[in-house]
Amino acid sequence: MNIFRRLFKPSAKNPGGKKSAANDLNAFPLTSDFDFPDGTPARIDAYLLNAWVNIAVGILTRNIARAAFVIRRDGNGITGGTLYELFRRPNGQTSLFDLWKETSAWWFLEGEAFWWFGPDYSGGIPRNLYILDPRRLIHEERGTERFPLAPENSRRWFYQGTAGLVPILRDELVHFRDWNPWNPPRGINPLAALSLELEQDYYANKANSQLLKNNAIPQGILKTDQTIRPEEADALERRWESKYGAVKANRKIAVLGKGTEFKPLSFTPEVVKLFELKRWNLYTILAKYGIPPRVANINDKTTSLSGKDTREQHAAFWKYTLIPTLKQFESILETQFFARLGLKEYGAFDLKDIPELQESEDEQSRRDIAEINAGLKTINEVLRERGKDPKPWGDMWYRPKNLIPCGKEGR
Repeated sequence: MNIFRRLFKPSAKNPGGKKSAANDLNAFPLTSDFDFPDGTPARIDAYLLNAWVNIAVGILTRNIARAAFVIRRDGNGITGGTLYELFRRPNGQTSLFDLWKETSAWWFLEGEAFWWFGPDYSGGIPRNLYILDPRRLIHEERGTERFPLAPENSRRWFYQGTAGLVPILRDELVHFRDWNPWNPPRGINPLAALSLELEQDYYANKANSQLLKNNAIPQGILKTDQTIRPEEADALERRWESKYGAVKANRKIAVLGKGTEFKPLSFTPEVVKLFELKRWNLYTILAKYGIPPRVANINDKTTSLSGKDTREQHAAFWKYTLIPTLKQFESILETQFFARLGLKEYGAFDLKDIPELQESEDEQSRRDIAEINAGLKTINEVLRERGKDPKPWGDMWYRPKNLIPCGKEGR
């Protein structure tokens, strides 16, 4: 049984969760209610059981929350008003940093996230934004279970709380979702295709734990060609442990009786394969989430560890992983929030203060010199961009080769 696979997902028409072909088709892997082999019940997901999934999601969410989210109108940021206050403090206990960290966390764990406008919402700009657990949300479809229609045709959503199913209208939600070919109204877990790798990693971890726990495999055996009685064997074992045990054996010399030898044991090839399997699964998880090894503080022996290589991987992480995700968040908000409410404002992530996206001083200087030599900028324009005072002669452009001034006073 794949412990990472959810057997079925309840629907609004089937809140009890009775198993059906439609539910099997729309099943979401990697989260399930199951019992551990020792009988302990637990709700399991990859974020709980797999260390590298947990680490990867943590890296992604922390960095996304670093990007400043601003409300703009006519290209200018606003610093006051209802919208500004809503996103500055989405509700009494959530900050803007928390809002995007938790939203992105659900996105990378479940492939979707939900903002709810609250129980008192009656229209217009909401007073609060609450993040809901996607695993507790089920939708009511139009049409048949076998042929669900597009997500926008969902009439209502239901939140499974302690008091039962709570109906929520579609206009009371902002639904961030990744494309799901098997269940269009819902997002899809990004680790769906990695369920076997995660299961293998779980059992590899368990096998390693059993190997290391309580010295599960002896470091060696005492071998003799003589016949010894059980009490003699026990006495020999106690004597060996008292003199050469793991704690007391540092730099001691073993003296063995006639005909007795110590034969060390090593890991079997099967055990070694477990470590190789875990390494493969590690890189598979990082690749799926678009995280370069150096961003996860992994030293890959096959790649350079220079500062330039590290900077390039951090910059690539933002350019090819985080920025596309942020652009998708902006687009969803534009459609489901600002445009739906008829607002002239829009939301955007401001990345100008992200160090990983800034050029080094040397690279910037070379670029400035090249643009000055080409006549694209003057020296004073460069100084103003750097926040420095202009030079009296800085508005004059000089040709690089013969240094002939070309301006009002020269030709």
